[in-house]
Amino acid sequence: MQVSVSRPPEVLEHGPATLRRWRFGDEEAAFVAIIESQEHLRPWMPWAKGYSRENSVEFVAGCDRDWDSGAAFNYAIIVDGVIAGSCGLMARLGPGALEIGYWVHRDYVRRGLATASAAALTSAAFTLPGIARVEIVHDELNRPSEAVPRKLGFTRAGQRMLDFPPEAGTGLGIVWRLDRPAATPSAATAGSQRSPG
Repeated sequence: MQVSVSRPPEVLEHGPATLRRWRFGDEEAAFVAIIESQEHLRPWMPWAKGYSRENSVEFVAGCDRDWDSGAAFNYAIIVDGVIAGSCGLMARLGPGALEIGYWVHRDYVRRGLATASAAALTSAAFTLPGIARVEIVHDELNRPSEAVPRKLGFTRAGQRMLDFPPEAGTGLGIVWRLDRPAATPSAATAGSQRSPG
């Protein structure tokens, strides 16, 4: 018997970003996006070093498994039909909380995509039952990543050591937190959200 898991919509839209659940068939496009951005990603994303097609196949398969189990809800960031990055909600903080992660293709930085994607994910998280807070964690030296929670009204809530210290960082993670608003907007008003039709 399969346990019922509450999930966000498979497609989210906010500002310049369209988020679409990663799906089988995306493996090559994901690989190309990461390889094209490898020098841009590697200082902050330890997994980017030595990234291979096999890694991409496992990533997409893992996204599917995690979506089904509720362990994570990962999305491709789409701009004009092209994969411009990735983001997701991860259920690794314990009950009542989700963590947001994101990266953007080198050719799409400074367009507000990370902020728009995190805003869409935050709104989607608070439509899920039992979610009381959302967190974003980044290395203390990663200033571009720090700007995202600041812009979205997150509060700096502490620090913790990262599981995988990045090449360009110290390994000390800064934790930002946003609590569920007292009156959470409906899905129809929390930025545009739609399910694929």
